[in-house]
Amino acid sequence: MGAMVDAAKAAIDKVNELGELKGKIFTEFDSERILQAAAEAEKYCAQNPGAPLAGMLVSVKDLYDEAGLVTSAASKLLKDRAPAEADCECVRRIKAAGAIPFGRTTMSEFAYSGVGLNPHYGTPGNIFDAEGIPGGSTSGGGLTVAHGLVDIALGTDTGGSIRIPSAINGLYGIKPSRLSVPGEGVHPLAKSFDTPGPLAADLATAIAAFEVLTGMMVAPLASSEKSLRIGVPVNAFTDGLDDRVQADFAMICARLKDAGHELVEVDLGFIASNAILNKKLVAFEAHRIYAKDFDKLETIGDPRVLSRMKFAETLSSDDVIDAYAKRTDLVSMFGAAMADVDVMIAPTLPMMPPKIAEVEADFDNLNAMMLRNTGYLNLVDACALSMQVPVAGEAAPAALMIGAPHGHDQAMLKAVRLIDPLFG
Repeated sequence: MGAMVDAAKAAIDKVNELGELKGKIFTEFDSERILQAAAEAEKYCAQNPGAPLAGMLVSVKDLYDEAGLVTSAASKLLKDRAPAEADCECVRRIKAAGAIPFGRTTMSEFAYSGVGLNPHYGTPGNIFDAEGIPGGSTSGGGLTVAHGLVDIALGTDTGGSIRIPSAINGLYGIKPSRLSVPGEGVHPLAKSFDTPGPLAADLATAIAAFEVLTGMMVAPLASSEKSLRIGVPVNAFTDGLDDRVQADFAMICARLKDAGHELVEVDLGFIASNAILNKKLVAFEAHRIYAKDFDKLETIGDPRVLSRMKFAETLSSDDVIDAYAKRTDLVSMFGAAMADVDVMIAPTLPMMPPKIAEVEADFDNLNAMMLRNTGYLNLVDACALSMQVPVAGEAAPAALMIGAPHGHDQAMLKAVRLIDPLFG
């Protein structure tokens, strides 16, 4: 038995020590299957030296097809569907890079919430607070990385579902440009927004996973690349922050300036004033997928998710056509607003994560707050990353979001390579 099988075994032991948390993090966890995958990866990597993710353990959100396993989207509705016949392209790519799939992770039902509640599996707390929300929708995935069970989690981001759990659990989460990662075999919520991507505990691992998923390489920094022109939004993203987030963001901006980066105000108010478009378009697209199952979902679904889908029934076809047209304009406006800066920065979340009980009592408001800043960037079809920033005297780090227009992923991640060491 080799080192990869031994490492997988040790991680399986850690999972089995989680007690009831295991069932809140994984929808499926088959030790035998994982050990077999580790043995195959060991053999494969011996024949393919230099595989970029050699021996890394990767948890898989229960939206990605894996051959022989049911893709259930953490719902009772899809639990009895036929197992997938083949791995989706994303899973195929991580295996071809030498990685080992390690269990299927829980999520908000159908990936439709930013807080991570799931009534079917139970909602786990986050890594810093057993009573705090884990962040959604990639809740289980974020926790597999935060608990040190895996190197990488495969997540998806429709309105923030990679960046929110990353922010809450002190991780790095990348939402690539939507069209840069193959979506086939990844169960949809809203195809115009859904984006597969990775979560990891450090930037180098997150970028390595990004490169495998997208096929794009992020060039190393040249010695001449020392300073950035960074957009700081006004009239969106930075308003209505809670005290801790505001103080953290002021500290981050001060440190960037001290390091020689130029910070310039960028008016992104046009995004905030059109935020309702996210709600309309995601509800419309999700409604088209699940409307035929609404009667069943009345009895076996998460009522909060069902009610968000039913919002689409308040929209006329003119409303929907208008919303798509407006979104197209906003994508162009964002590109224009960002034309003379390298990247923009903002707090990933406008407030520190609430308790699970608080969200159960006030779901609509708190879910909207968790999704606010991340969702703004989904609306304008941007690429983005959330990174953790340690804060003196605080257990939970701050979370900084760095974004750029669609297609600027490599430039955005090079900028993050300049920013990240300032906060190590």
